[in-house]
Amino acid sequence: MRAAVIGSGNIGTDLLIKVVRGAGNVTAAAMIGIDPRSEGLARARRLGVPTRADGVAGLLALDDFDDIDLVFDATSAAAHHRNAAALAPYGKRVVDLTPAALGPYVVPPVNLDEHLDAPNLNMVTCGGQATVPIVAAVSAVAAVHYAEIVASIASRSAGPGTRANIDEFTETTARALERVGGAARGKAIIVLNPAEPALLMRDTVHCVVDDCDTERVTASVHAMAASVAAYVPGYRLKQEPQFRALPVGDPLTRLADGGKPPAAGAKLLVSVYLEVEGAAHYLPAYAGNLDIMTSAALRTAERLAERSPAR
Repeated sequence: MRAAVIGSGNIGTDLLIKVVRGAGNVTAAAMIGIDPRSEGLARARRLGVPTRADGVAGLLALDDFDDIDLVFDATSAAAHHRNAAALAPYGKRVVDLTPAALGPYVVPPVNLDEHLDAPNLNMVTCGGQATVPIVAAVSAVAAVHYAEIVASIASRSAGPGTRANIDEFTETTARALERVGGAARGKAIIVLNPAEPALLMRDTVHCVVDDCDTERVTASVHAMAASVAAYVPGYRLKQEPQFRALPVGDPLTRLADGGKPPAAGAKLLVSVYLEVEGAAHYLPAYAGNLDIMTSAALRTAERLAERSPAR
């Protein structure tokens, strides 16, 4: 599949480099931005990729636009609404790296194959890509009444698009914990860590479940972590999953019960601690939040290409 990237910021540039460096079945057709002086467009030109600096209108004006099969949108949630509307009449497949969530949420090791026919596939958020697989792994063994995640990323890895989408990040990630991860209720928190030197992305996942087989939960979490690490090599568990009995009346049990009278039966808190180190294709290794998003998008595109007829 020939793919164009809209957005010449941190995420779009890293994604373009991954596509160019890859030996897979997705090739770079163009990079589209809005700032002719952006580093992303300059990098694309050095890589021999055609560029335009007039947004989605420039993409539509490309001589070979008809030959483009797929469009990655790495702009912002607001911009994606406009871009998707402009592309819709042409039937282009879109992989959305913003929190706009016009199409179904897609987390490759959990539900990609369910949505291969969707015209617009949403990559949720960096926190979602890191944590939804873990919630799904826990929910495969025990019902998750409440899932709460905290994504801590280096402030230096959060570009203008990320900063503009903080509200959308928390809402989209929380909904993905429910719709894809299987939690009855979800909550997401993002922390932009200003520490110097910059720290790697860290994610904490808390799941409130009924009393269950902790060995099976641990095995499920390890298997899911290995599935993510297959396309994000820097994704890893920082320690074994932790389990703690929750007394009746604990704040987390009240959240799990949705403010209703406590449900019968003991509850456990399952806690999983993750670290995501980036591949340093564009930004340094501390930008694991960027790497997991672009890696998930490329993984999705490669799977789409597997189902497309050869040119």
